[in-house]
Amino acid sequence: MPASIPSAPHRLFVVLGDQLDYQRFLPADFDPKTDLFWMAEASEESTHVRSNKHRIVCFLAAMRHFRNHLNDGQIPLLYHELDKGESSLSGLLGQDLKQLKPRLVSVVKPGDYRVEEALRKTVEEHRAKWEVREDEHFLCTQAEFEEHAQGRKSLRMEFFYREMRRKHDVLMDGKDPVGGAWNFDKENRESFGKQGPPPSPMVRGCSPDALTQEVIDLVNQRFPDHPGDLRQFIWPVTPQQAEDALTQFIEECLPCFGRFQDAMWTDEYTLFHSLLGSPINLRLLDPRKVIEAAEQAYLQGSAPLPAVEGFIRQILGWREYVRGIYHLRMPEYREMNFLEADQPLPEFFWTGETDMVCMKSCLKQVLDTGYGHHIQRLMVIGLYSLLHGVRPGEINDWFLANYVDAVDWVTTPNVVGMSQFADGGIMASKPYSATGAYIDRMSNYCKKCRFQPKESTGPDACPFTTLYWDFLDRHRKRLGGNQRLAMQMRNLVRLSEEKLAEIRKGADSLRRPS
Repeated sequence: MPASIPSAPHRLFVVLGDQLDYQRFLPADFDPKTDLFWMAEASEESTHVRSNKHRIVCFLAAMRHFRNHLNDGQIPLLYHELDKGESSLSGLLGQDLKQLKPRLVSVVKPGDYRVEEALRKTVEEHRAKWEVREDEHFLCTQAEFEEHAQGRKSLRMEFFYREMRRKHDVLMDGKDPVGGAWNFDKENRESFGKQGPPPSPMVRGCSPDALTQEVIDLVNQRFPDHPGDLRQFIWPVTPQQAEDALTQFIEECLPCFGRFQDAMWTDEYTLFHSLLGSPINLRLLDPRKVIEAAEQAYLQGSAPLPAVEGFIRQILGWREYVRGIYHLRMPEYREMNFLEADQPLPEFFWTGETDMVCMKSCLKQVLDTGYGHHIQRLMVIGLYSLLHGVRPGEINDWFLANYVDAVDWVTTPNVVGMSQFADGGIMASKPYSATGAYIDRMSNYCKKCRFQPKESTGPDACPFTTLYWDFLDRHRKRLGGNQRLAMQMRNLVRLSEEKLAEIRKGADSLRRPS
């Protein structure tokens, strides 16, 4: 039975869809007689970018389970379920502020600048006090990150990661890293070879419970034209489901994760990856628990150090780092376009219909399931966008729409900064550019493709390879001084003018709408 709602609450605590922290949601001074929690399912959060059905179900199902948790605990809650009309968080909040007239509206720091600004303006329009609380889910506060960033022209993750390892005593042997090295990248870049991947778990994730199935039916009915095959929904939406997924990853996947974390294989979607991004980003799973479980696997001898270190770096290093950059640089960061990319997003990104086997495989996978691992994102879909010259804002919105673990704070730095180099080097020291040979080395995609990864011109030319040389050619002046591109630029100079003319012609043809 839900608790009764105070008729004139003093404080309204807004809980957003990615703030479902079962352990930390309740302020120490919460008073059920005068305080009220507020949650809302707003259609705008599914349509401002055309969200994948898997992403929508993840948010709504997790929110409704959290609602039931609050109701079971007799926590006063005003909850808006998704209706048939168009709605926004700020619009729904404004309606309730007009009636309830609380003195204070409080929210944990949102992970979306757009949402935070809309809510803040609404609260101020209704003359209530606006309070933003520190997000204790993260291991690094924003103040700590700003202190780390002070005086640095560029913000390399490696230095931040080492600070976090020392501060939280993770994989440390006194003052030194366990194993004598801070990372083991060289041991974590194996391909599967001709024999293909070793056996990975046949069943991943969890089956939808009754409440989640109700949400699946709702989303199929409410957003029929959005991408996503919900018959394949496997994502955790409760803390218990998230813990079960963590246990499976640690026991069945982590031992092989490191060696093959960059490898790809046709029709092998999940391989040895954790699939924990979504429950962690929704706050269903504490990153401290994830880090501890991985470290214990190494200490107990059930997983090798390179695998454990590589995974922990994603959680303790990269995840905390991109959040710090997001809040440090927004809102300007989202609009950056250092390379002056001006091409529209190709239509086939929404259909997966292309002759490029790598792109077809990765696009159809994410459109159907809401999932793709980091190399599929960075070195296939992101790489093609970079070389093609897609406007950073458009590819960023596509990533935000389609991945089940996408929230603006994590997606925007990863896409705008790391993938598209649109920030000019704030995050990455060079663009992640490569020919089709990289994809050939790390996957079996090219074996079934009509394009040849080594060819840059002619009818069999790989679009990645053609666009790679065109990319370097177009950005000679802008990137010529980058020392990490020196070898590539020297190789570019060796190409004859006739060859470059053919490459430019081929690249122009690839950019021409079909």
